[in-house]
Amino acid sequence: MGHEADDDFNLAGDSDEQPAAGRSDEGAAQADEAGAPFGAAAPDDEVLSDDLADAEPLGERPETPGNELGETSEDGRNWFVIHCYSGYENKVRHNLEQRIDSMGMKGKIFDVVVPTEEEIEVKDGKRRTVERRVFPGYLLVQMIMSEDSWYVVRNTPGVTGFVGMGNTPTPLRPEEVAQILRRMEAEAPKVKVTFKPSQKVRIVDGPFNDFIGTVAEIDMDRAKVRVMVSFFGRETPVELDFLQVEKV
Repeated sequence: MGHEADDDFNLAGDSDEQPAAGRSDEGAAQADEAGAPFGAAAPDDEVLSDDLADAEPLGERPETPGNELGETSEDGRNWFVIHCYSGYENKVRHNLEQRIDSMGMKGKIFDVVVPTEEEIEVKDGKRRTVERRVFPGYLLVQMIMSEDSWYVVRNTPGVTGFVGMGNTPTPLRPEEVAQILRRMEAEAPKVKVTFKPSQKVRIVDGPFNDFIGTVAEIDMDRAKVRVMVSFFGRETPVELDFLQVEKV
């Protein structure tokens, strides 16, 4: 946003996951079938980091249409962040895309993105690729900020506001956008780590298959984990790939 952002876009926490085969509204549909009103928070709503928690979604019109707090492209378009309830991101995107089309705003609102990335997880000894929302409860919108475009986005069903400082929506800086897009376009899926140091894990692959051990160290850069395994009555350190172990 307008202030310094960390590598994770100032958001903390994991998100709900979907099968990577397609980006669907399955989560929202399930919530609808359960009788939850569309304007209500999804059961697993995520928690904002302290940094973004102070930046309230904007419920009033911006003081001045424009992008005083960020850089603007030659034609005035920028990427902005809008907030919705976690689990409804795809439904809100669909609603907004319909409004852009029906209200003739394609010349001012250009793209709506739900940032996602692929992860590999191991469950019951089986690997599967899932699609994870990078920033639960948030969407990115590329638009030229004006009274009309602000009104179309802000009044889309499910949108609770723009993220910004004061009463002015804050555009993302170019380097923030590039970082998010690189994360989405990464060729190799990340491995989901469900275990922590000192936790018990089961080895599911390799010569120590089915052994139970304790996590001693996690190396995120190398995607390796060191597990202490009892072997012939002695604790022996074994270095394994993330995909070779699962939490007990």
